[in-house]
Amino acid sequence: MTVPGRGTMRERTSSGRRIGSLLLVVLSAVTLVAVHVWPGWTAVPFLTPATTQVLGVFTGSLVLTMVVQALDALIDGPRLRAAGDVATSAMGVVVAARVWQVFPFRFDPAGFDWAVVVRVLLVLGMVGAAIGVLTAGVVLARGGGTDRT
Repeated sequence: MTVPGRGTMRERTSSGRRIGSLLLVVLSAVTLVAVHVWPGWTAVPFLTPATTQVLGVFTGSLVLTMVVQALDALIDGPRLRAAGDVATSAMGVVVAARVWQVFPFRFDPAGFDWAVVVRVLLVLGMVGAAIGVLTAGVVLARGGGTDRT
């Protein structure tokens, strides 16, 4: 379907995905700066010095996201998108598992038990990311799917 002066539906959807991908690149870059430069992770009062044990995989996940999203903005193909989803979702499982293992948080012991909430959210994140790996893996195995525009 063509809308006068606006291009086809496929062109509009593709450009929307490209803009979204570029926004994710920018957001990931801003997050990298916020964590490593200013104000830095030490500015967050509930993070402990053990956070340094998680920063490597966390930083790796942000860099991977930036690379995948930049490629997706340039190429915008369903096969590349599915492969990128597999990679970023798998990295999400790794990051959440590392955070679970290290658990670099310190919460006020007199207040609400936030540690339980964070652990539940980490489990939900790992399950959701694992489902994402499987789903994107199926799409990739089927040839990348098709653009549903």
